[in-house]
Amino acid sequence: MIDLSVVIPMKNEEANVEPLLEGIAQACAEVSHEILVVDDGSEDGTGTAAGRMNARLGNVRLLAHPRSAGQSAAIHSGVLAARGRIICTLDGDGQNPPSELPKLFEPLLSDDTGRLGLVAGQRVARQDTLSKRWASKFANGLRGWILKDGTRDTGCGLKGFRRDAFLALPYFDHMHRYLPALFRRDGWEVLLVDVSHRERQAGQSNYSNFRRAIVGIPDLIAVSWLIRRRKKARPEERDLAQQDAARHD
Repeated sequence: MIDLSVVIPMKNEEANVEPLLEGIAQACAEVSHEILVVDDGSEDGTGTAAGRMNARLGNVRLLAHPRSAGQSAAIHSGVLAARGRIICTLDGDGQNPPSELPKLFEPLLSDDTGRLGLVAGQRVARQDTLSKRWASKFANGLRGWILKDGTRDTGCGLKGFRRDAFLALPYFDHMHRYLPALFRRDGWEVLLVDVSHRERQAGQSNYSNFRRAIVGIPDLIAVSWLIRRRKKARPEERDLAQQDAARHD
């Protein structure tokens, strides 16, 4: 198993594939890694561009959804297929600088406590429209008030986490926006790091503020319910031979 898998959900991002993957290769050059492009029902040449980059880099893999299923589904598909014990994600639109990836995977690779589950990026100086920033500020404020997850920006695509811990989480659409709360629910430590943000260089957004708001309210209620109904006890395996010996002393 390799150290790191970088999972990138993409939909109609052909023009962003080459610069993004080149940046990832440079940022991760010091660790054994693979790059998984998850083509979420693209109607352009996103998959073809990923193939060209594999010919150049040699460690690019392509997964394709026959129809668009959303960002969380794409991330989940990528993590299931990943060979790395540590996963990093970033958005396919190029707004998350790949140079920030070491901030995510280095703490996880060097963790000797076994308790760190998630490193979540927190965007500073966001390069988005005013309406998108205001909508995000409102959504993050509401989420933080209800979930008490201590996170100011769960919408940032830059995240690093243990593969086994992620796959143990309950899957649902849009779960990627609630990873800090879900990891804490399962008893993992969460580290928050500031990361930069940049303007989209090509293509156009696949999401709208209205759409995010509509799906966000029931998701928030569901995650709050999951936290309240979390498993409250964890088993400890007992040494039966030692227990039997103690009984006969």
